Amino acid sequence: MKHREAGTGLKTAALYVVATPLGNLGDMGVRALEVLRGVDAIACEDTRHTRRLLDHFGIRAETFSLHEHNEAAASVRLLRLLREGGTLALVSDAGTPAVSDPGARAVATVREAGFEVIPIPGPNAAIAALSASGLMDPHFLFYGFLPTKEAARRKAIAALKALPCALVFYEAPHRIEEAVADLALELEPQRTLVIARELTKLFESIVSLPLAEAPAWLAADENRRRGEFVLAVSAPPPAEGVPGVPVEAERVLDLLLDELPLKQAVKLAAGISGASKNALYDLALERRRET
Repeated sequence: MKHREAGTGLKTAALYVVATPLGNLGDMGVRALEVLRGVDAIACEDTRHTRRLLDHFGIRAETFSLHEHNEAAASVRLLRLLREGGTLALVSDAGTPAVSDPGARAVATVREAGFEVIPIPGPNAAIAALSASGLMDPHFLFYGFLPTKEAARRKAIAALKALPCALVFYEAPHRIEEAVADLALELEPQRTLVIARELTKLFESIVSLPLAEAPAWLAADENRRRGEFVLAVSAPPPAEGVPGVPVEAERVLDLLLDELPLKQAVKLAAGISGASKNALYDLALERRRET
């Protein structure tokens, strides 16, 4: 390995995790270019893909592969080069490495060995899609890729259903119809689904529609099923509860009423949930009348 020239401003024996464009090369960051020009070697998900990116910017750095099938062995090589004082970069085919892409194991190995890992932020498909989605939920959960098997996929979606936040997924073109169908089956039909496809590329499209309508929309045109996808689903609709009693407080009260006398259950439910004791008492009386 030929070590970098002095004066690059990069740290020795350090791994730089570098985000690269999703598709549009104009999104390549200035700092990312400086790092890739200055490192001794670059670990890549696909060396051929990365070489096209490097050639575009006139970068001649040495490259070697680090992907999901060889990450353990490639991590050993990373450590050897770092122990020799090398300055290295890690990139994936597109976007930010180690986020639903190879690299997390390598980063963990490098950190555990005591070497510095330095992020060079940049493009990320999930954040790009969410920023243009129009969803106004204050929180979101990035899930990544759903399971490939139908039963496991539906089980995973069902487990996410009650979370009070938007849900963000990645999906491949050969599974997009099945994934959207299962989202529509497991989640409330009035939720909004944003389908972001081929972000920053020539055929980029971002469509927002009711989740219940999404399977038919995809089926109507095969071009809508091409490319790499980000799916963003709005948070669940507000649950309908008893006036003056939050849904969670109602649930706590019901659990306590099964085990305790009415007054004691009301007192504990109010203390646990912070809901109005009078409102909980009225609800408890209603529950007892029902039974």
